[in-house]
Amino acid sequence: MKFENLMLRGLFLACFAVSALILAAMLTATPPPARQAASASVLLAAPGSCALPHDGVLCPRRPG
Repeated sequence: MKFENLMLRGLFLACFAVSALILAAMLTATPPPARQAASASVLLAAPGSCALPHDGVLCPRRPG
């Protein structure tokens, strides 16, 4: 009985440690879009070919 109790406590501690590590990784991780938006090169590379007009309704069609 003592061996089974010791094994269950060890399993509980191992599962708790793994869960705590996963939770810490999720809380400290920065999502990739936030890292890309923070860099200025993404904003400079955005195309200006289909900018919305001042009314903001539609992009004007190009002939051809």
